[in-house]
Amino acid sequence: MAQQEPSLPEPAGGATRLDRRTLVVFSTAVVLLVVFEYWALPTSFRGTSLHTWLGETLGEGYRPFFDLLPYQYWGVGSLVLRVLVPLAVVVFVLRESPREWGWRFPRDWRHIWPYVVFLAVMIPVLFAASALGSFQRKYPFYAGAVAGGWHFWGFQLFYGLQFLGVEAFFRGFLLFGLWPRLGWNAVPVMVIPYVMIHFGKPMPETFAAIVAGAVLGYLALRSRSFLWGVLLHWSVGICMDAFVIGREIGWVAMARALF
Repeated sequence: MAQQEPSLPEPAGGATRLDRRTLVVFSTAVVLLVVFEYWALPTSFRGTSLHTWLGETLGEGYRPFFDLLPYQYWGVGSLVLRVLVPLAVVVFVLRESPREWGWRFPRDWRHIWPYVVFLAVMIPVLFAASALGSFQRKYPFYAGAVAGGWHFWGFQLFYGLQFLGVEAFFRGFLLFGLWPRLGWNAVPVMVIPYVMIHFGKPMPETFAAIVAGAVLGYLALRSRSFLWGVLLHWSVGICMDAFVIGREIGWVAMARALF
C-alpha cells in the first residue's frame, strides 16, 4: 500500500494565496534588486562610454572629479530604482498614498529619540571599527574623498541619495508593502535581502546589518515612517568615512579638509 505524502500545514490567518498587493510588491522588489545589482552600481558605470562622455562634456574643470562620477551615478541610480520607481508603483499601480508607505516625518519626540540614541551608541562603535584594516580598506568607497572639499561632500551628497534609496526600498516599499499580509513578520522577511546587499563589505558590518535592519524596521513600523532612518543611516556613513580619513591623514588635517 502506497504511503500517503504528508500535507503542508495550513498557513495562519487563511493566507492560502498571494493577494494582488503582495504579488506586486514581491515582483517589483525582485526585479529592482536584480536591475540595481547589474546596472546601477559604480562598477557598472566606471569605464563605460557614458562615463567617458560625461567626463568630456563636463569639461576640464570637472576633470579632477572624473573618478567621482561612478559614485554620483550610483546615487542617481538609487534614487530612480529604489525611490521613484517604487513610488510610481504605489501611486499608479496600487493607487495608494505614499504616506501609508512610510513617506511622512513624525515630529513626536517619542518617535525621534530612539534614532538619537542609536546614533549615540553607534559613534564609538564606528570609531573603534575605523581602526580595523577591513574597514580602512573599504571606506570611503571613493578614495578621492580624502582630499576633502567637493571630493568629500560631493561624494557624501550622492552617498546620501543611496541611503535614501536603501531606506525607502527596504524600510518603506518592502516593509509597508508586506505589512498587511505578514504583519510584524514583514520585518525578518525584509531583513533577508537587506543583509544580502552587504555581502562584500567587512564581515562584522554584514552581521551588524541583521540587527540594524530589524531595529530600523521595527522603528519604521512603530512610527509609520522610515525618514528618520535615512538621516541616521547617512550620519553613520559620514562618520565612518570621516573616522577612517582622520586615522589616515590625522584629525586636524581631516577637520581642515572637510570643514
